[in-house]
Amino acid sequence: MQFTHEHNELKRNVKRFIDNEINPFVDEWEEAEIFPAGELFRKMGEQGFLGVSKPVEFGGLGLDYSYSVAMAEALGHIKCGGVPMAIGVQTDMATPALARFGSDALRREFLAPAISGHAVACVGVSEPGAGSDVAAIKTTARKDGDDYIINGSKMWITNSLQADWICLLANTSEGSRYTNKSLIVVPMKTKGITIGKKIRKIGMNSSDTGLIHFDDVRVPQRNRIGEEGQGFIYQMLQFQEERMWGAANSMQGMMNCIDLTIEYARERRVFDMQLIENQWVHFKLAELKTEVECLRALVHRACEMYIAGQDVTELASMAKLKAGRLARVVPDTCLQFWGGMGYTWENPVSRFFRDGRLTSIGGGADEVMLGIICKYMGILPGKRKAGGA
Repeated sequence: MQFTHEHNELKRNVKRFIDNEINPFVDEWEEAEIFPAGELFRKMGEQGFLGVSKPVEFGGLGLDYSYSVAMAEALGHIKCGGVPMAIGVQTDMATPALARFGSDALRREFLAPAISGHAVACVGVSEPGAGSDVAAIKTTARKDGDDYIINGSKMWITNSLQADWICLLANTSEGSRYTNKSLIVVPMKTKGITIGKKIRKIGMNSSDTGLIHFDDVRVPQRNRIGEEGQGFIYQMLQFQEERMWGAANSMQGMMNCIDLTIEYARERRVFDMQLIENQWVHFKLAELKTEVECLRALVHRACEMYIAGQDVTELASMAKLKAGRLARVVPDTCLQFWGGMGYTWENPVSRFFRDGRLTSIGGGADEVMLGIICKYMGILPGKRKAGGA
């Protein structure tokens, strides 16, 4: 996959927006452990950044997914991990199934304002007792006339404290745990929804993360995305975009760690020589950059196949796995070269060290990715499922 002039212009415009509207405030938002999602998303919506690959008739730009990958890469210029992750939830995690399978009425009501930035979205899959094993979720949506009555809890929900609606995965019938689930759009102001105490994390501080409880929450069945019982499949398809987005978004942050470390290693003198002159140091930095570029090639190949309509579950899982591993190795290695300065809270490498650790957990842990890859290799028994879980 080759980025065209249009791809590069999108990246340039996103970076300029970041320099003006995001990076000057990142330290303040990190300290507050939240950022003004509604305000920022409206500004992004005005620029067309929230609907790059979404349908034109609902306010999107209607471009192919390669432009979403380009934007994900550009968002890596943000000087923290929490804000780009929250943006990614809005663009590539909470909205893909709605954009693809939702009714026109549902898309007008919920997708259009998410694209314009006038509504903040979140996605509700993980629960206190079901994270990696998506099929094990316990939240139920029982039919009552023309409505669903929802009961249960969702945990680790990004944007939950500020969201206007949630793309909720719930059990809507009995039977196989792979065919008894549906995705439902639920307005967060609906009676019966309570948001638990904000979860404090070791990183991603500017991103609000919450626990949501549903107690006899009533929503119309017309809020269901697509067919009943297809929620697990729809969510697995959403995971493909989420995992490609996550891998693409991580790369610039890794490159920033490497570039900042090169600058510092030129300034730092150890035993009467620049640290960068030590062969171990500059060889190791070269090796790290090589690994990041290998990840980029994998992401771009997966994206190219995805645009062509192929199942990229295996490659997306590989990219997510590799990104998670590198998000640990790159900042850890770079931090070591900074010495004591690398162990300070304000250091940009230490921030990526904290933020990047989530990559191996969120959106499917490394072990889940390995299990999916093994299924596609034919190592493990069992039928492969779309999205892989």
